[in-house]
Amino acid sequence: MNITDLQGTVQLRNNVEMPYVGLGVFQMSAGNEVESAVHDALEAGYIHIDTAAAYNNEEGVGKAIRESGHHRENIFVTSKVWNSNQGYDSTLKAFDRSLERLGMDYLDLFLIHWPVNGKYKDTWKALEKLYNEGKIKAIGVSNFLQHHLEDLMRDCNEVPMVNQMEFHPYLVQQSLLDFCQAHEIQYEAWSPLMQGKITKVPELIQMGEKYNKNAVQVVLRWNLQKGVVTIPKSTHKERIESNTRIFDFELSQEDMHAIDSLDRNQRIGPHPDHFG
Repeated sequence: MNITDLQGTVQLRNNVEMPYVGLGVFQMSAGNEVESAVHDALEAGYIHIDTAAAYNNEEGVGKAIRESGHHRENIFVTSKVWNSNQGYDSTLKAFDRSLERLGMDYLDLFLIHWPVNGKYKDTWKALEKLYNEGKIKAIGVSNFLQHHLEDLMRDCNEVPMVNQMEFHPYLVQQSLLDFCQAHEIQYEAWSPLMQGKITKVPELIQMGEKYNKNAVQVVLRWNLQKGVVTIPKSTHKERIESNTRIFDFELSQEDMHAIDSLDRNQRIGPHPDHFG
């Protein structure tokens, strides 16, 4: 990953350019809260917004993007099909509903939200159809462990282009990251800030002092230097802006290893094998 600035991108397997920093809108209320956050992010220079049907705020995301004055093609928009809508026909219908709520005629990235047993392969076939029809620029998965990926890859025509996973210093999953990189599956972090708990980790606070940065900025920079796309969530304008100040320093290899060593295999969210 060539790290340059907030508009910098990583090239997916199919040559689509995916911005490597975005705004996640998980748990943002529909209406003013999500609209304000997206507006502030776009104003700060973000060009990547990540939502999902399950977040119940796609309408607000679409409204904020339209009202921003940005051309649609300049903003990378991700959404996801929820578990209860998985399956071939139901996924196609769910995608259409997401587009309608967003007020868009295509998505840049569409993901399977969780690996629902017995359904994710049919769901993937629906994503392949939508991709081949040009309705989605890139397709991928979320919360897929290596065994889920291997199972899907045995029967798919398109290998997932992205795998969005919980990823932070307490949950590195290096072997999964290595597997994805070996198969040209772009790794993407959800909850990179451990729902705010990053700010309480002493080692990261101390490291931030060394670089004249805060713990959040250190971790977001670590994400990028690990080759991981990151989508920190915030509803506060000053934090949205602060999260962009990660391009004027570089973590040493020693400090990268030190952050890796914080790994506890500790999750904030559900385990992908037991999320139901």
